[in-house]
Amino acid sequence: MTWRYCVQPQLSRRLHYSRHLFTCPLWPVRNYSQSTHPLLDPTEKLEEETLPWYSPEGFYPVRVDHAGAKLVRKALDSFQIASEKGTFGCLVHSPLGMIKLTLMHLLLAVDYLHMEAGIVHTDIQENNIMMGIEDPSILSQFEEEEKFNPSPRKIADDREIYTSRKLRKTKQHGRPTLCDFGRARFGSSSYSGDIQPYIYRAPEVILRLPWNEKVDIWNVGVLTWDIFQRGHLFYARDSNESPSDAHHLAEMVAIMGLPPKEMVQNSEYATTFFDAQGKWKGSAEIPAISLEKLEGNLQGKSQQDFLRFLRKTLTWNPDERHSARELLDDPWLRSS
Repeated sequence: MTWRYCVQPQLSRRLHYSRHLFTCPLWPVRNYSQSTHPLLDPTEKLEEETLPWYSPEGFYPVRVDHAGAKLVRKALDSFQIASEKGTFGCLVHSPLGMIKLTLMHLLLAVDYLHMEAGIVHTDIQENNIMMGIEDPSILSQFEEEEKFNPSPRKIADDREIYTSRKLRKTKQHGRPTLCDFGRARFGSSSYSGDIQPYIYRAPEVILRLPWNEKVDIWNVGVLTWDIFQRGHLFYARDSNESPSDAHHLAEMVAIMGLPPKEMVQNSEYATTFFDAQGKWKGSAEIPAISLEKLEGNLQGKSQQDFLRFLRKTLTWNPDERHSARELLDDPWLRSS
């Protein structure tokens, strides 16, 4: 388990032991050797500093061939096709089967947490799923290179910045592992309070109702969409790019229909968005979207099976969401 405030895992090894470890130091305490790292000109920008989202006050992005990179559906290659109507760009993605395998392992982990350990994770997202490395020589090589040829560094204001060193690509990834239990809850059958990353929040969390382990199932559903579609299912922001519960709920209404009246009646906050009959009255317009309109990678039965799986996880009523164990038997997940 790690604290929520960890910035990033780091490869470590004790000098007198051969086992490699990944540690999560609390920001901003970072102790590095200063005597053997080549010193760079402070005015020279490293590759990471040129990224549009780079912020020295936040976290420092590391561009390495991380073993967990295959968890997310990134483009492996690109090419163009010319036709009479113009030139079209095409992206090459990893096959869906890799995503299914990751989901199976994730659901097994969630089933263990819910059924055996009595734990609600509350923070299931891409950043908290890591892939193991089956070949330890990759880590040994990384360690030796850093020991005998330390990464160049530079001093900028009150901090030291180190260039990234790439990991050698592994031929075989280990099993996906669910990480970061800094916000996990346990010891009760029902909880309250704000949880989950903003766009991953379950409807009962937004409406400030009691919640249970089924919030994790909601996260699995939204995460499944995000991995496969390479885009978020919910935007949850207004025209000023500010987080908005009204826009978030309006998107949910578009995708799932109106919530049960009982759910609205049990939430004082819900009266801001729904009338006594459960009809929408929020400040945001309900967008003209649906899962069928948004899903663009599949067709026919394949799409129907995929969306049927999602609808087992994305429901207003938490009791109607399938358990992790039930989802493991879903035909779409089991199909080749």
